[in-house]
Amino acid sequence: MKTLPRLSILLLLCFWVTLTLFGCSAKKPIKAELTGYDLCQTCCGFEYGFPDFWNRYVSVGPRKGQPYTGKTASGTTPRTPYPGLLSADTLSHPWTLPHRLLLPWLWSPHCGTAAADTQFHSFGTKIYVDGYGCAIVEDRGSAIKGYGRFDLFFSSHEKALAWGRKSMRIFADE
Repeated sequence: MKTLPRLSILLLLCFWVTLTLFGCSAKKPIKAELTGYDLCQTCCGFEYGFPDFWNRYVSVGPRKGQPYTGKTASGTTPRTPYPGLLSADTLSHPWTLPHRLLLPWLWSPHCGTAAADTQFHSFGTKIYVDGYGCAIVEDRGSAIKGYGRFDLFFSSHEKALAWGRKSMRIFADE
């Protein structure tokens, strides 16, 4: 009998975190095609210079030859989503709780980075993707064209390849 109150408290807590993270506004469902990218040479199209091999330069597109900074088109540093202290992720992985409690910058959740066609989705548009989490449109890509096309940022090339290409329904806050 004690598990029912605990479960209801847990569900209310998850609901509160979801509302806090994504707001109370209505979300627009979008049928989208999603791929992954990271900051590697293959995904971002840069090359190392010669003889200054420690510098990186853009190798394709209109910015060819300019220094590569690793920033998004909106000027931010790309990042992966983080669920924060009070989340379903903490409940499903309770062993992560001690380090999340000790490090205050891990208490608050933050969204990841997504690339989209800015003719349809402006910078700052929040999207929610099952299996990835919350993302904010902060980037655009040369292959990202159309209303339902998004590219999600991952911390490594292996994780981006493991994500692959998925067609699924996402929710946008436009």
